[in-house]
Amino acid sequence: MYRVPEQARVARGEHTHSEPPVPRVFRHSVRGQILDALRTALVDGELVPGELYSAPALGERFGVSATPVREAMQQLALEGAVEVVPNRGFRVVRRSARELAELAEIRALIEVPVMLGLARTVPAERWAELRPLADATGLAAARGDRAAYAESDRAFHRAVLALAGNQQLLLVAADLHRRAQWPLSNAPVARHADLVADAAEHSALLEALIAQNLTVVQSLVREHFTGAEG
Repeated sequence: MYRVPEQARVARGEHTHSEPPVPRVFRHSVRGQILDALRTALVDGELVPGELYSAPALGERFGVSATPVREAMQQLALEGAVEVVPNRGFRVVRRSARELAELAEIRALIEVPVMLGLARTVPAERWAELRPLADATGLAAARGDRAAYAESDRAFHRAVLALAGNQQLLLVAADLHRRAQWPLSNAPVARHADLVADAAEHSALLEALIAQNLTVVQSLVREHFTGAEG
């Protein structure tokens, strides 16, 4: 639980006598690693909605000081994943099925017309370059690795939207996408079959884009957002 990359330990200057000293990592790098680990814990359901977590206690689990944990938690508070409880810590926000449906609706309103516009203008060879990203979602889903699937899912959608050349679109879409991946309160973790089905939609969508089959593209992108989490 709460695994932190080796670089975080290096940042604290940890090494054995048999290991050569490693250049110190700046604190903001540790904070970023903790933020990534906390986001993974949210997606995996290890950080439970409604539960209160203190920065010192999480710091002990991560093997770092409370400072980068507190800074990472402040970022999650800005993103709406947790709320600050003065003098106590951070509580993971409880989410409802309605909130998830609203996020899916907003994502569809933004991404569907963009994808349809790109389908008419982007050449097949550009879409083919994204095939490894679609394959990565399939591999993560096949392993049942929810955190890896969430990351590869975001990477695929970001790469598609990046073809529009609109940086503000990427920022807004990324925030909505990440929030849509947080689990519901008291909800079971997504089934293996659901992840596999979502990943298959990525591959099917990409093939339709390569073939410039606009009818299939429109059907797939709408189904993708009215389905589960992809």
